[in-house]
Amino acid sequence: MAREWSRYWRAADRPLEAMHAHFERHAYHRHSHETYSFGVTESGAQAFSCRGGEHTSAAGMVLAFNPDDPHDGHAADALGFTYRIVHIGPELIGAVLSDLTGRRAAPPLFAAPVVTDPLLASRLRSLHAGLLGGASALRRDELLAGAVAAMVGRAATRRLRGACPAAGPRAARIARERLRAAPLADVPADELAAAAGVSRFALYRAFRTAYGMAPSEYQRLLRLRAARRLIAAGRPLADAAAASGFADQSHLTRWFVRCYGVTPGAFRDGNRGECPA
Repeated sequence: MAREWSRYWRAADRPLEAMHAHFERHAYHRHSHETYSFGVTESGAQAFSCRGGEHTSAAGMVLAFNPDDPHDGHAADALGFTYRIVHIGPELIGAVLSDLTGRRAAPPLFAAPVVTDPLLASRLRSLHAGLLGGASALRRDELLAGAVAAMVGRAATRRLRGACPAAGPRAARIARERLRAAPLADVPADELAAAAGVSRFALYRAFRTAYGMAPSEYQRLLRLRAARRLIAAGRPLADAAAASGFADQSHLTRWFVRCYGVTPGAFRDGNRGECPA
C-alpha cells in the first residue's frame, strides 16, 4: 500500500507558496501554474512531460517551470519520490530582481525544466525549510532573495545584470539600532530597508560587511541574549523561550547549543553553581 503525504504552506500577504510531499502512486494531470515554480527532488525520481519533451528529475536535481508551463508528473518507479517545491508569483520575482539590481528587471525565462546544480538545490532547500519551518519574516525575505538571485543568475536565459551598489555603514547602523530597539518584532526585510533608506539587497550586503552576519542572524542573536538574561533571572526554560521570541523550548535549545556550546538547562544550572555530569 502506498504511503503518501504532503505538507503545504501559503503566505497570507503575497504570492508565495511551498509544498513538501512524497508520492508513489499519485500522478499529476497535465496542468500549469500562474507562478514560477522551483522544486528540488530529495529522493527517488519524478518523470514528467513539459514543453514537448519527456524529462526526469532525480535526487538533487532542480525543477524550473515558467508561469503557464503545462506539465504533468508521476513517480518514475514503484519507490516513489520526495520533493520540495515553491511557487512564486511573477510580480514577487520582479520585485526581488528590481531590489537586487536597482532597476526594473525583465521577467526571467527558464529554458530547461530540469537543472543539475548543487548550489541551486541548496538555496531552494534553505528557502523551503525556512517557509515551512516558521522562519522569521526577515529570514524568509533573505532566503527568498538568495534563491531567486541564484536561480536567475545560474539557470535563466535572461540573467541578472548591474547589481546595485552596496549601502554604506550608516545604513547598517540604522538597521542594527532598529533591531535592537525591538528584537522580538517580526520585522520584514522591506521595512528594515526602508528605515535604512536603501534596498533590501543593498542593506543585506552592507550589514554583512559591517557586522559579519545577516540581519536575521543578528536578530536571532539578540533573542538568544534576551533568553540568557531571563534564564539567569530564574525564568523557566519554556517561558524564557516564548518571551524571547523562539517558537518553543526545543527551538531555543537548538540555537543555544549552536551558539554557546551548552544547553539552556546547563547554563541555568551553572548559574546555580551546579556542575552536571
